Amino acid sequence: MNTDSIEKFLREARTAKGQSPLQDAQVNAVIDRVWASQRYPEDGGPRANPDCDPADYAGYGFSIFPAQGDLIYLLCRAIRAKKVVEFATSVGFSTLYFAAAMRDNGEGTVIGSELVPSKVATARQNIAEAGLSRYVDIREGDGRETLKDLGGPVDFALIDGWPLASGPSLARQVIEIVAPQLRIGAFLMNDNGEPDYVDFIRDPSNGFLSVNLPIKGGTELSVKIS
Repeated sequence: MNTDSIEKFLREARTAKGQSPLQDAQVNAVIDRVWASQRYPEDGGPRANPDCDPADYAGYGFSIFPAQGDLIYLLCRAIRAKKVVEFATSVGFSTLYFAAAMRDNGEGTVIGSELVPSKVATARQNIAEAGLSRYVDIREGDGRETLKDLGGPVDFALIDGWPLASGPSLARQVIEIVAPQLRIGAFLMNDNGEPDYVDFIRDPSNGFLSVNLPIKGGTELSVKIS
């Protein structure tokens, strides 16, 4: 997908944004502001330049789409999630949905991981503006290190990582770290459909059931069954 196609996709998604199950006006105001500011680099971004330094795109808040956020919120409410994890946090768009669900469930923590310091700062500002800071723990650094110990069984994980030029994708590397920390019945969402990630999650020996949903060009949603 080239830059013009991505921008067209973003415009259409903004137009199609419907009513969210998340009904908090303060949180939705931040979500709307961050979503409206989404843009994509003219050089094609990290997908076109997978060997780039993530700091090269520090000014771009790559994120999930609102439809994915709505699904995250609903599923977290449905299973009464108390501990969730996301890779990577970026500017905190997905974090807002997760943290609102933790609050509305009565308690809980979102553990995020983000490599770029300026994005960590922006995410924290967005979360504070939404009044959700007490529910969020953003760990600055490489997710392959920051997510090794999540402090107990996790109810939901979002894997939305940076592309690499060669070797195992970050999504594959991170899921191998996170999967053993997920409880039976936990949900797992992947945004980019990296082939080696899909291979892992659809291998019956790894203990997941999975389906690809027609959201944002394909969203892999899985549940841990063993």
